[in-house]
Amino acid sequence: MLFVEHKKLKKKMGILFFFYSLVCLLLIVSESFSSSSVMMHHVCSPTEAFALLHFKQSFQISDQPSCWDDTGEQYVDIIKYVDIPKYVDIPKTKSWNESRDCCSWDGVTCDMLTGHVIGLDLSCSLLNGTIHPNSSLFQLHHLRTLNLAYNEFYSSSIPHNIGRLRNLRHLNLSHSLLEGKIPTEISYLSNLVSLELYCYNCSLQLDERTFETILQNFTNLEVLYLYGVNISSPIPVNISSSLRYVDLGLTNLRGVLTESFFLLPGLERLYLSFNDLLKGVLPNIHPSNTLLELDISFTGISGELPDSIGTFSSLNILDMRGCQLSGRVPDSVGNLTQIRYLDFSNNQFTGHIPSTISQLKQLTYLDLSFNSFPGEIPDIFSNLQKLSYLYLRNNSFIGSFPSIIVSLTQLQRLDLSSNSLTGQLPNNVSMLQKLTLLDLSYNSLNGTIPSSVFGLPLLSSLSLQHNQFSGLADELKANPTLAHLDLSHNQLSGSLLQSLSNLTNLSTLDLSSNNITVDVGKQITFPVLEVLRLSSCELKDFPHLLRNVKTLWVLDISNNKICGHIPNWFSGMRWDNLWYLNLSHNSLTGHLQEFHFHNLWYLDLQFNFLQGPIPSSICNMNNLQFLHLSRNNFSNSIPSCLGSMSSLTVLDLRRNNFTGSLPLLCAKSTSLSTIVLNDNHFEGTLPVSLLNCSGLEVLDMGNNAINDTFPAWLGTLQQLQVLILKSNMFHGPISTCQTTFCFPKLRIFDLSRNEFSGSLPAKVLGNFKAMIKLDDVVSGDIKYMKPFETTLYISYEDSVSLVIKGQDIELERISTIMTTIDLSSNHFEGVIPKTLKDLSSLWLLNLSHNNLTGHIPMELGQLNTLEALDLSWNRLTGKIPQELTRLTFLERLNLSQNVLVGPIPHGPQFNTFENDSYGGNLDLCGPPLSKQCGTSDPSHAPQPLESEDESYFFNGFTWESVVIGYSFGLVVGTVLWSLMFKYRKPERFVEFFEGIFPKKMRRSMKRAQRRRT
Repeated sequence: MLFVEHKKLKKKMGILFFFYSLVCLLLIVSESFSSSSVMMHHVCSPTEAFALLHFKQSFQISDQPSCWDDTGEQYVDIIKYVDIPKYVDIPKTKSWNESRDCCSWDGVTCDMLTGHVIGLDLSCSLLNGTIHPNSSLFQLHHLRTLNLAYNEFYSSSIPHNIGRLRNLRHLNLSHSLLEGKIPTEISYLSNLVSLELYCYNCSLQLDERTFETILQNFTNLEVLYLYGVNISSPIPVNISSSLRYVDLGLTNLRGVLTESFFLLPGLERLYLSFNDLLKGVLPNIHPSNTLLELDISFTGISGELPDSIGTFSSLNILDMRGCQLSGRVPDSVGNLTQIRYLDFSNNQFTGHIPSTISQLKQLTYLDLSFNSFPGEIPDIFSNLQKLSYLYLRNNSFIGSFPSIIVSLTQLQRLDLSSNSLTGQLPNNVSMLQKLTLLDLSYNSLNGTIPSSVFGLPLLSSLSLQHNQFSGLADELKANPTLAHLDLSHNQLSGSLLQSLSNLTNLSTLDLSSNNITVDVGKQITFPVLEVLRLSSCELKDFPHLLRNVKTLWVLDISNNKICGHIPNWFSGMRWDNLWYLNLSHNSLTGHLQEFHFHNLWYLDLQFNFLQGPIPSSICNMNNLQFLHLSRNNFSNSIPSCLGSMSSLTVLDLRRNNFTGSLPLLCAKSTSLSTIVLNDNHFEGTLPVSLLNCSGLEVLDMGNNAINDTFPAWLGTLQQLQVLILKSNMFHGPISTCQTTFCFPKLRIFDLSRNEFSGSLPAKVLGNFKAMIKLDDVVSGDIKYMKPFETTLYISYEDSVSLVIKGQDIELERISTIMTTIDLSSNHFEGVIPKTLKDLSSLWLLNLSHNNLTGHIPMELGQLNTLEALDLSWNRLTGKIPQELTRLTFLERLNLSQNVLVGPIPHGPQFNTFENDSYGGNLDLCGPPLSKQCGTSDPSHAPQPLESEDESYFFNGFTWESVVIGYSFGLVVGTVLWSLMFKYRKPERFVEFFEGIFPKKMRRSMKRAQRRRT
């Protein structure tokens, strides 16, 4: 019975289920039909379609790619961020037209029910133009997603109307060349889940208050990427707990790194890199199972790495390069068993590498470069069988090449450079079959370079420079992948080029500073060679292999023994891509022929014997930035075109035989920052066109025949740091500038050996702000002026010749602490101005060989950094101020040939000076002089006009006797005068009266006359 009832019930249930399924099916079909019906019609709002079309018309389609380039500078980031999307440029708006439903347009997403446009993705769409403040884009009020990343919105700012799109959930305007201040209205978009505004080399700014609002009030925000936006704000204490992905790199964050971000429960990615004003130590890090990526590279974080770093058990990426971390790397790092990217480079870590690193078996990238890890390279890497990139450069490692390295068969890049490795390179390095880069440079490896290294099948770059290798296999097999080879600065000799001739795919070859020979008779070709550096190789001829090179970019054969004329075949080469040519420090002679290298950036022919005029072909080098023709025998006048080459940065023609007037330098607005024309025969005046050189830093016109007054107008050049006008014919007083900021950055001021006159220019000297305070002096760092390193091959530093501590010295580079004033050998007069004391960073002061008077100002004792003081050959009086003994850095003092008096002060530095520092001052006394203070020197005591036995004749005379004698003498003299002319016999009278005068009187008068003369 129960069984029958149960059967009936089951049947009813089946019928009900059937009808229920049928109803659901009908509903689905109805919905499908309804959707199909809708989709068959234009559901996109005409208003929104028009707004989109109008937005499209605001832009042009660019022919330049704007999307992510996964090569070059981003190489390391590509390795690190394996999930970087690979975008492709597609001009999506080309498909937009009125004949199609806008919901079908590329990049447009519509709501299925309402037809409203809810998504617009025009990333990488090659858009070029401006987003206008009233753009029709802001009429799309239903937008939830807006992505305009990777376009070219030049000179556009983010419009204030962005705040009208309050339904936005995702906003991405990254890498679109936007600029200016991000409007506060962006804080209205409180429903955002992701906000991406990151950019490289952009000028977007976000004010501190808006930044704080975003971090605290956007409670749905999960993704915040603001890399490159200038925020200049501390990190707020309270942060929205919804955040999962944060990138605030290069945003000028300041203040102290707090634990705010590390307390977020769901944080997976945190990037705070390139914020050097973000200080402090790593806070106590709470354990996290969610954090996958942490990047605090190149911040001001310092101190030791806490043990708690090992609690991030899920970490995949840890980047702490370029901080100021110190101490030992904690063993707890070994707990990061999921990590694949670890970078501790550019810190101050010491001690041995922790052995626990061997537990990081997922590691593919490890960089410990630029630290102070000591000892031999440990064998802890043997367990890291997934390791592809290993960088240990610039540490204190010693010992031989680590044999354990060859077991890491997955290695693609290995860099052990700049250590102290010794011994030979093993043959079994050939086991590293996947190696593409091997850098062992700047070590002390020796012996023969094994041929197996050159046989690595994927090797493209081999750097073995600055070692002690002495041999190379005679014949190397061809390697089609090897493109970059650097064997410079070793002890290699012989026919290296012949040994390398099978490496026909080389594009870069550097054999500099070896002793190689070039067999002219053998044909050696490197058909795709772009860079050839053979400096300091004892070459005696131009390498003939250059005849067959068609694609040369860089050629350096400087510092060799090449003599004679530059061969015609060389001058006639058509290297259209050549931009670096260095033939300096040889013995080249003859006239410089016309070159056809019109794209040269860098031309260096200094230290040769070239003569004649500068060829006119140089005027056609429109990209030339560095021109070095110094220390040759060039003559005639300078081509006027050199004054108007807009690209020229450095013009160095010193020590030649150029004549005539100076051309109109900087006739147009140029890039000139260094002009060195000293030791020639230029005459005339300085061209006022120099005022157009707004970036000029060095002007050296010394040792010429320029006849002019002081060029006070140069004071308007706000970047000028070195002004040398010595050994010319400048004359007149030093006039003051007509501008508020006069010579504000001047460090070296040399007007010596001219004809300047008047008083010392106190007002001009008082404007030298760069001599008042130097950060380098305070910090103790020695920095040098302007080391140009615009590329891998160009490295230039300014050099000048100065009289330093009494000697002419050529400075190959200029330290920023060498602040110098040299006004010696002129006609300055008057007193030394007390205001010199304000130049507290002055290093050398030379006022010698002038007509200065008065006392030495005691205020000079405040020049705490002064190392050389020369006031010799003036007319200074008074005592040497005791305050000068405070000059504890003073190494040379010359006060000779003045009229100084009194005792020489005693002090730390004064006790080291010799007699010649004070010579010619007859009234100085005390050590180191032999004259003692408080005693009279017989040789300088005043002498009486006569001795006592000679003076008795004048004793007792009164005025009466004087009158009687005068009257008697007048009468007798008159009579004798008449007799002499009457009888014409004056000799007899003379003889008579000579006999009357006592002989002693005559001797006394003669001695008195000698004393007067």
